[in-house]
Amino acid sequence: MDSNEREPAEGALPSAAPAQPAPPRAPGIAGLSAPYRVLAALALGAVGVGACLHLGLVFLHVAPANTVGKQNARLVDGWIYPEFEQNWKLFAPNPLQQNIAVEVRAQVRTADGELVTRDWRDLSAEDGAAIRHGLLPSHTQQNELRRAWDFFTGSHDEDDKPDGERGELAEQYLKRIAVDRLTGATPGGERIVRIQLRSATRSVAAPPWSGEKTDTQTYYRELPWWNV
Repeated sequence: MDSNEREPAEGALPSAAPAQPAPPRAPGIAGLSAPYRVLAALALGAVGVGACLHLGLVFLHVAPANTVGKQNARLVDGWIYPEFEQNWKLFAPNPLQQNIAVEVRAQVRTADGELVTRDWRDLSAEDGAAIRHGLLPSHTQQNELRRAWDFFTGSHDEDDKPDGERGELAEQYLKRIAVDRLTGATPGGERIVRIQLRSATRSVAAPPWSGEKTDTQTYYRELPWWNV
């Protein structure tokens, strides 16, 4: 026997074997316990069903007139407008040839009870400054206000009267956006009483090499005051 090896003393318990490491947990959902696997499966299923319904309604909205779309027109329009409206104004035959800015001003009640009309704020310019030079610009900042204004003008007549339920919805949608923008910049103690919106439209100038003459004057369209 090697001199370095010694027998355990009489009556001593043998040393315990080293603990085995726990087996690695399976990746993903398979590594969860049974209740959590069921919950995750239900959540994924709900997301999948919701995505399929959304794509189906968008397809019915952009597809040519068909029986299914006509039978479910109210459901389709209620889901699409105003947040998911589709249009082709970026492409031919009618690309945009104007710069349209949406501006807003508010009448506020100060802490002293005085009614004050604030200056016009160019909301479109603020959105443009927020996304300029951004590698991943916000889709909301690019399109929310612009599409809301297009939705409003497309559902109102020249006297700014709504042409039905869509017109009333467009008015409420545009009002909510404007109030949300103003609320974040309203000093404490002031309460917004009314708001007014307007558009500033200016045609894009023709390129220098073109002989075409373009009227680049700015034209305003003011909407009536809306109570908040």
